[in-house]
Amino acid sequence: MSDHEDHGGELAADCQLRAGTDLVAHTWDPVVLVALRPGPCRRRGLRTAIGGISDKVLTETLHRLLANGLIDRRAHAEAPPRVEYALTALGQSLVDGPLAALGRWTLEHSAELLEAQENAARNRPRPRPPILTR
Repeated sequence: MSDHEDHGGELAADCQLRAGTDLVAHTWDPVVLVALRPGPCRRRGLRTAIGGISDKVLTETLHRLLANGLIDRRAHAEAPPRVEYALTALGQSLVDGPLAALGRWTLEHSAELLEAQENAARNRPRPRPPILTR
């Protein structure tokens, strides 16, 4: 058992844990990583594979993933220029490890998650109309 496992309360304030959870905190980061799992891809291919992501958000996501060392950007000296993105070994380990486990867990528990969300939506207090006074 590691020191972190022995001291669960201290783990909540651990900068290393926050650095790890930040990797999946942004909505599109895991989606882009998984889209790159089959191999290198150009921006247009990523947007097609993902669907629903704006060009601006894709740009921000790619910059964040590059800054975290999870993907590589390779520019090919061609006319017209061609740029491809690919997982690094670190990115591949995240996709094959924690993200794969999260995906399995989600598939296993999706019905429970949806039911809990629907129950919460049904039980949410409805706003009351304002009381008008004269």
